[in-house]
Amino acid sequence: MVTLVPLEGTRLRANDLTLAYDERLVADGLDVVIPDESFTVIVGPNACGKSTVLKALARMLKPRTGTVYLDGAAIASYRSKEVARRLGLLPQSSIAPGGITVAELVARGRYPHQRLLRQWSVEDEEVSANAMRLTGVHDLGDRLVDELSGGQRQRVWLAMVLAQQTPILLLDEPTTFLDIAHQIEVLDLCAQLHEDGGRTLVAVLHDLNQACRYATHLIAMKPGEGVVAQGRPADIVTAELVEDVFGLPCRVIPDPETETPLIVPLRRQRAALV
Repeated sequence: MVTLVPLEGTRLRANDLTLAYDERLVADGLDVVIPDESFTVIVGPNACGKSTVLKALARMLKPRTGTVYLDGAAIASYRSKEVARRLGLLPQSSIAPGGITVAELVARGRYPHQRLLRQWSVEDEEVSANAMRLTGVHDLGDRLVDELSGGQRQRVWLAMVLAQQTPILLLDEPTTFLDIAHQIEVLDLCAQLHEDGGRTLVAVLHDLNQACRYATHLIAMKPGEGVVAQGRPADIVTAELVEDVFGLPCRVIPDPETETPLIVPLRRQRAALV
């Protein structure tokens, strides 16, 4: 049973979306509500449409039917720069131009605020510097982005998105290709940005335990069915839900560090060898 939050006062939501790539249907009749000032995480098995939904919310993919609403208006009605002032996106695969420094890449986050009669300003400089401080890359400004470690690069991309100064941040698999230490480092940073800045964060994650630990609002998706549950992880994550969505028999126990749901797979049954 899908638990929805009220639509009033919700800055980002989608109603009755049909999403597809050419002839491949990904989602049909999809409703998504992102609570304001939440850290929302979208989870589900491969090919269930997690990243596709995020692209639709970011106006990177046009729905066949249905509407994405941003601040009470259809997102399609905004000019591109206006969307970029309200909503920032960290794509799944971010590739920096060759030879660009950290400071130059972060500065590109200020592009939505540039106008014909308003080019680079003292305010832009201060905002970019603050974004680098928040993400812990302020001492890397002169380094080339392609010389950095994976964890450092991800922090730099986050700094660029923060430099946009948007109240909503969309993060598509921000921990992909990172080792466990750097995954936690990036997620800790995201949680801090959410808690300290009052921002609304929406992330796609593969690790269900990490999603339960960091999310204040969880959206579970299933191939062919779209969204099957929404709500606080503690309210919706059960062994029955995990088995239904992921096909994984498990126990759900309290995380000893955070008291959030912790998924423990059941011991595998040994098959008799013939």
